[in-house]
Amino acid sequence: MMTLLLFLSGFYVGWNIGANDTANCVGTSVGSGLLSYRGAILLVSLFVIIGGLLQGSEVAATVGKGVVERELPQLAVLTGLISAGVFVTLATALKLPVSTTQAIVGAVAGIGLATGSPVNGKKLLEIGQIWVLNPFLMALLSYAIYRLVSSVMWRVRYVGLWDRLMGILVFASVAYMAFSLGANHVGTTIGPLVNLGYSGKWLITLGGVAIAIGVLTYSRGVTETLSSSITILDPLSAFSAQIAAAVGVHLFSILGIPVSTSQAVVGAVVGVGIVKGIRAVSRRRVLEIVVGWVATPTSAGLLAFGLYKLAVLFAGG
Repeated sequence: MMTLLLFLSGFYVGWNIGANDTANCVGTSVGSGLLSYRGAILLVSLFVIIGGLLQGSEVAATVGKGVVERELPQLAVLTGLISAGVFVTLATALKLPVSTTQAIVGAVAGIGLATGSPVNGKKLLEIGQIWVLNPFLMALLSYAIYRLVSSVMWRVRYVGLWDRLMGILVFASVAYMAFSLGANHVGTTIGPLVNLGYSGKWLITLGGVAIAIGVLTYSRGVTETLSSSITILDPLSAFSAQIAAAVGVHLFSILGIPVSTSQAVVGAVVGVGIVKGIRAVSRRRVLEIVVGWVATPTSAGLLAFGLYKLAVLFAGG
């Protein structure tokens, strides 16, 4: 029964990642009008599984064995998965793009502390530094890509040709971002299960399918938030933000570092928004999202810590 609950909880976390983080793959493209929501989520559901199968194991190892240095009790892992999942479900219901990676890492650290297991502070500091730098790096990269591509665009004489090319590039950037999401977040989904010794392509496939189902069933709300509430996106802005975030997340996945696709995409969207002037960026909306980023790992960690202590007390009684 415990094994079944563990895998159902892991599936639930994956579903949440798909529901909340799909917006990071398609929000800019849907907002620019180049892709329909339905077509975009079908594309994402396919490439997220491919990304997980090809490159999901590195991040899974970091989340599973890098944050907490020894195997955790099954009850602790179950509590951590449920805590992270519930937190992201609430955020998704409120249409807020939060970092599911931060929720998982925070929950794993929380249950590590609750069980008295040694938490790798050095690894947590390394991950935290990347979280802080991530949106700023993506903003700079998307700004540079926008400037570069726009300078080339003005030299293309045939507007129709450019429009067709832009459509192809945006389509490719969505697929690449979905691949990067799978490469990074499938590992985040199954990482706590890896801590218990589970492994194999079947486990990665389970994580990818869970994310894909979340994509297909409950991703519209957060997509609407990212598609238009931060800044108005044209096709060039959408492509620049999308490709910048995809490159950044993919590189971190190769290094085995769990990063936030939400941070990457929001940073990239702000970067292209700055091209039009800082007033084009909704600072209130960005502030709300940033507050969510700060609250996510802390809240998930505290929730996991408290729930595990209560579960142990209840079981002991």
